[in-house]
Amino acid sequence: MTAATPRYKRILLKLSGEALMGSDAYGINRETLGRIVGEIKSVTDLGVEVGVVIGGGNIFRGMAGASSGMDRATADYMGMLATVMNAMALADAMRQAGMNGRVQSALNIEQVVEPYIRGKAIRYLEEGKVVIFGGGTGNPFFTTDTAAALRGSEIGAEMVLKATKVDGVYTADPKKDPTATRFAKISFDEAISRNLAVMDATAFALCRDQKLPINVFSIFKAGALKRVVLGEDEGTLVYC
Repeated sequence: MTAATPRYKRILLKLSGEALMGSDAYGINRETLGRIVGEIKSVTDLGVEVGVVIGGGNIFRGMAGASSGMDRATADYMGMLATVMNAMALADAMRQAGMNGRVQSALNIEQVVEPYIRGKAIRYLEEGKVVIFGGGTGNPFFTTDTAAALRGSEIGAEMVLKATKVDGVYTADPKKDPTATRFAKISFDEAISRNLAVMDATAFALCRDQKLPINVFSIFKAGALKRVVLGEDEGTLVYC
């Protein structure tokens, strides 16, 4: 295998809404958005098929709304709408970068974006388009982590790549414990026994049951996404 040969043909990238904020307090930082698009383009240029599930926490987080007294289902639907806004912004930034990004939403808002249709999403991927899945799972009480595990399973992704603020899964919180070390790889069972917060429990269980590996890496580390796709030691691989 040469250095430029990707190890994975089709991936599902999970982006948090907060990743789009950059150094801003909320919303979408255009410079950060453009840099993330550049990272995605670096792997699509290798011929890798990319699906993206994006969160909405930079605009509205359902759990936060519920904790302040709002009805949980209402708050979650508002959060889903925020993910659609982020998906549209990401697709537009891709257009400006000469890429073809298509948004599909689990919520039916056809005047704005097309609905999620599995067969069409797979066809787009085969055509080299990046498919951005908005609207979460379309149901309240489920996180976008779960949406990533679900869509990754449905489209036949070989791996879910969870982009975070830290460069992998550690033995402890590296911000609090300077002796914490990063796992290069860890099994699902060991991650459970160590009570490591890789993804929320529902998403994690779905990936484990579908034998869908997860790689946790930092989206803020230049070139990290490409290194994961090339199979290099980047982030933490969670395997079956």
